[in-house]
Amino acid sequence: MSRGKTFRGGIHPVGHKELSSNKAITVMTPPAEVIVPLQQHIGAPCKPLVEKGDVVSKGQKIGDTEAFISAPIHAPVSGVVKAIESCLHPAGGRVQAVVIENDNEERLDPSITPHGDLEQLDADTIRKIIREAGIVGLGGATFPTHVKVMPPSDKPIDTLIINGCECEPYLTCDHRLMVEHPERVIYGTRALMKALDINRAIIGIELNKPDAITAMQKAAAGYVGIEIVPLQIKYPQGAEKQLITAITGKEVPAGGLPMDIGIVVNNVGTAAAIQTAVQTGMPLIERIVTVSGEGVREPQNLLIRIGTRLDGVLEAAGGLRGTPKQVIMGGPMTGLTQFDLSSPVVKCTSGILVFNNRKRATQPEACIRCGRCVDVCPAYLLPVTIVNYADGGELDAAVEWGLLNCIECGSCSYVCPANRFLVQSIKLAKAEVQAQRSKQTS
Repeated sequence: MSRGKTFRGGIHPVGHKELSSNKAITVMTPPAEVIVPLQQHIGAPCKPLVEKGDVVSKGQKIGDTEAFISAPIHAPVSGVVKAIESCLHPAGGRVQAVVIENDNEERLDPSITPHGDLEQLDADTIRKIIREAGIVGLGGATFPTHVKVMPPSDKPIDTLIINGCECEPYLTCDHRLMVEHPERVIYGTRALMKALDINRAIIGIELNKPDAITAMQKAAAGYVGIEIVPLQIKYPQGAEKQLITAITGKEVPAGGLPMDIGIVVNNVGTAAAIQTAVQTGMPLIERIVTVSGEGVREPQNLLIRIGTRLDGVLEAAGGLRGTPKQVIMGGPMTGLTQFDLSSPVVKCTSGILVFNNRKRATQPEACIRCGRCVDVCPAYLLPVTIVNYADGGELDAAVEWGLLNCIECGSCSYVCPANRFLVQSIKLAKAEVQAQRSKQTS
């Protein structure tokens, strides 16, 4: 196997993927109650389509909006709507949610029907299926997928990239999907190609997943235009712009989008969700989640219904080992620390990680001007310069130095010998800039 392609910069954190990489996907029993947030995507939140006391069926649409950048929400179980109320969102804050008491009947909504032969479906039909299924980017970004496959007429697309990198430590849900269900990923890739009216797709997979590469190559054999490309093991290889550079050598312009250079990127999990929607009619109501870390008794990959509480997931993984110091939703580099395990699994929940011995200096020291943050930055930025301006309140200067081009991967903080909270300061400054701009336009 070749050495693999890659990008400039990046880091090599210890992976710890061996905890769950050989654990086959296990279906978790649906809980007695699900909490389904009406915002699980980038864009406008959905409005509830049901009321307290309504009987709902599995797969029934329970939330939607007319906004273009949004994605509908569906009932992950059949049962009775117990409440429509504010709930904690694992990504932070509170949002409106539909609480459903599971009747355990698994009664399907009448709308759940197969859509027929993929070859007989046109691009518009596939886009509508994707939209109505509530499919979003399952790599973590949760951008509505139907928007990605409807580029403006002045931005012609010629290449689809499917992200199978899963470069964050601990996470193995995409790995297991490609090993166990490669045909689903290929089917979804073909559907995306039809939706975009293109004949070229590249699936990038890091070299630490040789079994996934082999399985995907076998599944892709015979389909013209689909190529499997091995990539070096490096973080953040799965970041959209870095993945594009690694595979094609092209660079997305600062402030631009992949479609500006004729490329659309989607995750392998997203492709598999599209396969399910097309072939069975089932919307996005469940996802694979890696439950791992030294604080979990039985690290594994679980297929979980959206709306399942985090504490219920941890119990299904054998419960906690010792006293946890940190629980993270997502990966350890970009994930979000959870302060309340009553929060539910949502579409972006790729992992639930439990750590008992997370160590980090609480007091950062003065910058020693070593330049390590500059060397590893995959976005070609000067992180320490941006942070110095941001911490000094000079937000305009921070923006001029590329604040808004930061992809928030955390590589700079990871390598900083002075333990400075570089990415945290950048995130705060970006939020302040966006708040100021929103205030000016309101």
